[in-house]
Amino acid sequence: MGLDDDNVKNEEDKKVEESDHEEAGGGGGLSRYKSESSVAATEEDDDDEDRKIELGPQCTLKEQLEKDKDDESLRRWKEQLLGSVDINAVGESLEPEVKILSLAIKSAGRDDIVLPIPEDGNPKGMWFTLKEGSKYRLEFTFQVNHNIVSGLKYTNTVWKTGIKVDSSKEMIGTFSPQTETYTHEMPEETTPSGIFARGAYTARSKFVDDDNKCYLEINYTFDIKKDWQ
Repeated sequence: MGLDDDNVKNEEDKKVEESDHEEAGGGGGLSRYKSESSVAATEEDDDDEDRKIELGPQCTLKEQLEKDKDDESLRRWKEQLLGSVDINAVGESLEPEVKILSLAIKSAGRDDIVLPIPEDGNPKGMWFTLKEGSKYRLEFTFQVNHNIVSGLKYTNTVWKTGIKVDSSKEMIGTFSPQTETYTHEMPEETTPSGIFARGAYTARSKFVDDDNKCYLEINYTFDIKKDWQ
């Protein structure tokens, strides 16, 4: 979620500046602020979205192994990537399937907060609460089926009262299909603290691959308070 103290505090300064601007007659009578309910669905706010990378035609796993079978180094690399995958069991699908199963919030000295992912990707109500000034890590559990997923990454954008206060991106990696689940732990972060940091936030998280194929979009709200809930 990658919130920054300075970003959150600057939110109040921006409100004051806009108020002064409107009183001077420069606001045109319309507020620039979007409602929290509409912010999470506004794609144009993703000004740092990657352009789609053309990676060439996809191949099934069987075709992947056949393509460079005479190249010893490539064959070994593919076998290492695939591990113990049963090629005959994964079928002939070109498209990988990635299922994000759960999100855990891990903080030293307390039990993990494990959050199941709703099927529609939109948790109802306040999804979780973080303590101000606390250190935490996010851990995702997911499963890959059918084919190799290349360059899976996590992006996250956060707003407070309609103002974007943070945007972050984390490369997760390339994964082969398997029956066991994968886990990925994000770098440690610290929640902002102080009166301006507390309150409700809206956020949008996405899991996309090198083709910019989105496997899950989560729109949710969370709280930062003086203490854990």
